[in-house]
Amino acid sequence: MATYNKYDTAIESLCNKLLDAFGATDSWKAVIHTDAPLTGDAVLTDLIEIGNSNGYTSGGLDITFNSTRTTNVVTATATDVVWTAVTGNLGTSTTGRYVSVYDFTSAAKNLWCNWDYGATFTVAVGETFTLDFGATFWTMS
Repeated sequence: MATYNKYDTAIESLCNKLLDAFGATDSWKAVIHTDAPLTGDAVLTDLIEIGNSNGYTSGGLDITFNSTRTTNVVTATATDVVWTAVTGNLGTSTTGRYVSVYDFTSAAKNLWCNWDYGATFTVAVGETFTLDFGATFWTMS
């Protein structure tokens, strides 16, 4: 089971209007990377993505992010993303361990959260890897 973590800089980025976490105006994406998230990581270029090949595209996949408010609670939702390895291991046989979500529309590509899968994984040709958000991505009040 993957462990969810919000980046330390995420709330600061939200308060500084560097990312938009309300509504569906910004595009958010998920990326697979090899390096452990660090306290100071704030933008996509702070991460080392797996290689751009065999079904993985640098910059990741759109998660169709949306959020709504009911009284004092904001609830975010997202669409699950699926990577499929074609003609070789996903990302040219590079193993991933982490998946991060970031605001693609923000100028600096600010990071929001990550999942640590606890060990490296390889997605072999013909296999899929799914990031499942469930019914609710996150809530904030």
